Amino acid sequence: MPCYLPPMADASPTDRIDAALARIERAVAARDRSAQDLKTRHESLRARVGEAIAALDALGARNG
Repeated sequence: MPCYLPPMADASPTDRIDAALARIERAVAARDRSAQDLKTRHESLRARVGEAIAALDALGARNG
């Protein structure tokens, strides 16, 4: 991720703190998105597996 603040050697302490906070906030937001993506994929997979098991159960009931 490019940083568009002045180089840290020329930045004031406040600028460096602001830049660090911005990096932390971006990292937290990315982690939250990743966790949400994982949760969504898990829910989708769980539903598909449930459907597959129900289909197998139906086949077993017809052939059993």
